[in-house]
Order: sequence, then C-alpha cells, then structure tokens
Amino acid sequence: MKRLMYFAISVVLASVSEAQAVRGLADVSIIDRDSGVVLDTHYYHGEYWVAGRPGGRYAIEIHNHLGERLLAVTSVDGVNVVSGETAGWDQGGYVFGPGDRYQITGWRKSDAEVAAFTFTDLPNSYAARTGRPANVGVIGVAVFRERQPPTVDQPAIGGQSSNRSDASRLAESAPMSPPSALAAPPPRAKLGTGHGEREYSYVDHTEFLRQQKQPNQVVRIHYDSIDNLFAMGIVTRPHPVPVPNPFPGSREQQYVPDPAG
Repeated sequence: MKRLMYFAISVVLASVSEAQAVRGLADVSIIDRDSGVVLDTHYYHGEYWVAGRPGGRYAIEIHNHLGERLLAVTSVDGVNVVSGETAGWDQGGYVFGPGDRYQITGWRKSDAEVAAFTFTDLPNSYAARTGRPANVGVIGVAVFRERQPPTVDQPAIGGQSSNRSDASRLAESAPMSPPSALAAPPPRAKLGTGHGEREYSYVDHTEFLRQQKQPNQVVRIHYDSIDNLFAMGIVTRPHPVPVPNPFPGSREQQYVPDPAG
C-alpha cells in the first residue's frame, strides 16, 4: 500500500475578497499573484471559468469555513500538485485547520519549495511536457472531512436511529455534476500551467483519516485566455461607451505637427 502524504498548512494568509470564490465547505479562488487580484469567476453551462493572463503567476486559494480540519486534494491540468501523479481522489493533499486560509502557489518540490504556477501555452505546460495533455485547462479541489471519534447514536424523530453522517447527507445533496457540453473549441492556442521558478513554501507532515471514500465537495474551475473565453461565448466583450461631443459641427483646430525623428 502506498504511503500518502498529507501536509499541514503552517501559514494563514490575510483575508481577501471572496466575491469571486466558488463557495462550499471550503471556498476556492484563483489569485493573480502579480497583481493580487482575485480572478473573476464566470458560470457557464454548469461550469466555472476564469481568464488567465499568459505569462502570469497564479495561486489557488482555499479557505476552510468549518470548525474542524479538512483535506484538500488539489489538481492542476489533471496532475496532483503535491506528488505529480495523474490526479485521483485517493491521493495526498493539504490539510487545513479550522478557519485556515492558504494559497497553493505551485507544484510541490519538497517540504520547503514549490515550482510556481504560471499560465503558459499548452505545449509548455507541465502536463503536456510529462505526456499528459488531455486535461489541460482545469483546476480541481476534492475536499474531505475528517473522521471524528465515535459517539453514541441518538434516536431520530419517530424512534428510528440513524447512523448516516452529516458528510454522507452532504454528498447526496450536492453530487458532482458531470462535464457539460461546451461551445466550439477556441480558435487560439489554449492556456496551460507551466513549471515556473522555484519559490520557498514551507509545510509540515500530518496524519488525516477521511470520513468517507468519496469527497464531501468537489470544485472544478476551468481556465483559458480572455480571447478564448470571448470566442466560446463565456464572456462578452464590453461595448465602448460613446462620449458626447459638445460641438459636433465644428472641427478641432489643427496645429503644425512635429517633424519626424
């Protein structure tokens, strides 16, 4: 049996705007690290989309809202960001304490370093360079609640006992939706996530026992360039607002132009 690695977050970041977060047990936002701006989230045909800036660094911010620990198994382009494996729910990930907020900024290289997430052309993405280009363009977070010490079951209303956990009820009430049919493929090269420069990022190891085999929450956020999101109809181009001219019947006075050079 393979040994899973669970990392305890050692740094809690300051609060940022959650207006564009995908909400749930844990909120998930995509941050442009060069500007600090939370990328706008667009909901289209049952899927969430953000527009990436080619060459820009980004982070996946996760905020645990519960008063208990959560495990976030996180993938980019179908690759586990901790181990580099083709991503699966049963793999290792980051453990968040109650109320913790943390930005995952890159592919984990050690307990002290990551290689930064950067938006890049698909052929230069880490997934494509490792022979796995099929799922480039999507970020995934599978959230698991932690198994708590056993308690004595209390009778439910009507005298019948219930041993189903709250997590099971949540999983039944909010299943992961299947991928939706999208518009025609974008005309330009898709964006992927590159293997950027090494950065310091410290974590500790911890133990985590999942409450159930299936995730309690699955977040899926697609990304591409703004031009491709325009082409697919996910966002619309803003129309320029005409500026009224107070003297529409008169030409502006022209002056002698500067010489060339």
